[in-house]
Amino acid sequence: MAVNPTGADMKAFLAAGPDQPIVMLNLLRFAEGGAERYDEYIAHFRPFAEKVGASVVYFGHGADPIVAEQGQDWDAVLLVSYPSRRAFSDMVRDPGYQEGTHLRTEAVIEAVLQPTIPR
Repeated sequence: MAVNPTGADMKAFLAAGPDQPIVMLNLLRFAEGGAERYDEYIAHFRPFAEKVGASVVYFGHGADPIVAEQGQDWDAVLLVSYPSRRAFSDMVRDPGYQEGTHLRTEAVIEAVLQPTIPR
């Protein structure tokens, strides 16, 4: 299952418009004990997000879905507003940020990371 973007993913992401503002949708499925580990990641993530002008719009844990097929429910949803695709890229390339990405990788067994375009 996909958890982290590849170099090719990031190249395509930036090619779609480096200066375009986005809200990043994160759908997360946790490993055993992953919710607590992800909370550690969020604490690590926030200063680096703020450094590039990003902010958490919403972070919440999933409840029982009203409409979903078996296996389509998610453990958590995170929405982060970035001033541009480039800001997201700058953040993930920051060596300080990269020091804590293992927290996310250890917490998550499956993820969707989808940029959305504010309307």
